[in-house]
Amino acid sequence: ESTGSGQVKVNEASKLMGIPDDEKHPDIIMLEKIAALNSFDVYTLRIELRKLGVAVNEHNKLKLSKSKNEELTEYMREFTRPLLSQVYTESCNEIENISQIIDLFTHPNQVQAIENLKKLASTLNIDLNEIPKFLEDYGDIFMSLAYFKNHLDIITPNIADFNESMKEIRCNFQFKNDKNLLDTSLFVEGILNKVSISINKRFENFEYHSNKMWSNINAESFRHVKKLISSHHSTIGGVLCGLAMKMSIWDEKFSNGRGGPQARADFVLSDLRNGIDKILKIETSAPQILNA
Repeated sequence: ESTGSGQVKVNEASKLMGIPDDEKHPDIIMLEKIAALNSFDVYTLRIELRKLGVAVNEHNKLKLSKSKNEELTEYMREFTRPLLSQVYTESCNEIENISQIIDLFTHPNQVQAIENLKKLASTLNIDLNEIPKFLEDYGDIFMSLAYFKNHLDIITPNIADFNESMKEIRCNFQFKNDKNLLDTSLFVEGILNKVSISINKRFENFEYHSNKMWSNINAESFRHVKKLISSHHSTIGGVLCGLAMKMSIWDEKFSNGRGGPQARADFVLSDLRNGIDKILKIETSAPQILNA
């Protein structure tokens, strides 16, 4: 316990493991690529590791836990409602977890539902027995949105609390002549607000394109939406990772009136200021979404 966390920089790993400098071990190459990722959330990792040739489905650590799946059920309902309406006419509010949603389609218990599934398969230009694979793809893509939206909803109140705190600091007599603090607080607050507005806009666009897809569902429209959302995984993951790190520490230290003005000011000048511009850089690098 007294030896610390045992971390080592990737560029020092070869020396630690006794690998000659003139040899480029494949694991070191992979580590260098992984170290460059903006986020290590499960969905970003699945996409990026798959690009590196890792069989992600063989690793349970690269899947959401049962408890997290259940936590995301409310979010998932929002994304699956159009799909459910294509097959089931009655309300499905009794659904309690994601597996039940999938089970509704793989083991339909109504004649009408089976007929509707056949129509859906025909519309998608796939065989009926390919519907489970379609559902798996659909589940993966929209579960990732539910996962990210869940984290965004956790972060948003913390940003609002931070904004209120910054207004108080800028009105505080103690700091009225501290130009560095005033400028930094406005800079950080501006980036947090700009990024949160931008990423919320992205989710609105995903919803727009998803609804548009269901208004004329076919294999091509689904592939388009799947590609659209997948192309945003790494930037959404990177932005939410950065915001979550910043805001969770802020919440831990200063929520519910904890921490005085000086402690908050110091935190803004150090922890919050450092790296905040990288979050904005990741957000502005996201692919453009066209509504038309």
